[in-house]
Amino acid sequence: MNWTDQIDDYCERVDLTFWSEPVNAITNLAFLIAAVYMWRRTSGVVPARALCVILFAIGIGSGLFHTTATLWASLADTAPIGLFILFYLFLVNRDVLRLPLWGAALGTLMFIPYAALILPVLDQVPFVRISNFYWTVPILLVVYGFGLRRTQPETTRGFFIGAAILTVSICLRSLDEILCTAWPIGTHFAWHILNAVMLAYMIHVYTAHVLAGRWARR
Repeated sequence: MNWTDQIDDYCERVDLTFWSEPVNAITNLAFLIAAVYMWRRTSGVVPARALCVILFAIGIGSGLFHTTATLWASLADTAPIGLFILFYLFLVNRDVLRLPLWGAALGTLMFIPYAALILPVLDQVPFVRISNFYWTVPILLVVYGFGLRRTQPETTRGFFIGAAILTVSICLRSLDEILCTAWPIGTHFAWHILNAVMLAYMIHVYTAHVLAGRWARR
C-alpha cells in the first residue's frame, strides 16, 4: 500500500486534481465554524473544549481528503472522527452515567466489540451497508437514550435529537453515488454540513449536562 495513492470515491470528483471536489472541500468550513462557535460556548468545561479541538481537526482532515484524495489524507479524515466518537463515549460514561474512571474506560473500549458484532448485521441491508460503520453511532445514541430516559430526560432528548440529525446525514452520505447521474454535484457536501451541526449540538448536550450538574451541587 502506498500512502500517496489517490482515491476517487465521490460523485463530485471527476479526476484526481486538487480542486476536483470544490463543494465537498469548501463545505468542510462548516466543521471549523462549528468548532469555533462551540469553543466560545464551552468556557470552563475543559472536556467540551477538547471536543471542539477534535471537531476542528475533523474539518482539517476532511478538507485534506477532499482535495488531495490520497490514502494518507483518508486517514487524516477518519481518525479524528473515530477519536471524537470514543472520547465522547468516554465522557458520557464518566460524567453522565457517572461510572468510575476504569468503568468509563472499559465502557468506551466496549465500542470495539459492539461495532464488530453489529457491522455484519448492517452489511446485510443494501442501503445501510454503504455507510455501515457510521450507523453504529445513532444506534448507540438511541440505546444510551433509552437507558437514561428516567434519570436524565434532558440529556436523553439531546441524544435522540442528535441521533435523528445523524440519521438524515448518513442517508445523504449514502445517496451520493446513487444519485450521481441525476445530481452530478453529489450529496456528500450535505453530510459535511449536517455532521458539523450534529457534532456541535452533541458538544452542547454534554456541556449543558455538566453545567446543570454544577448548578445542582451549589
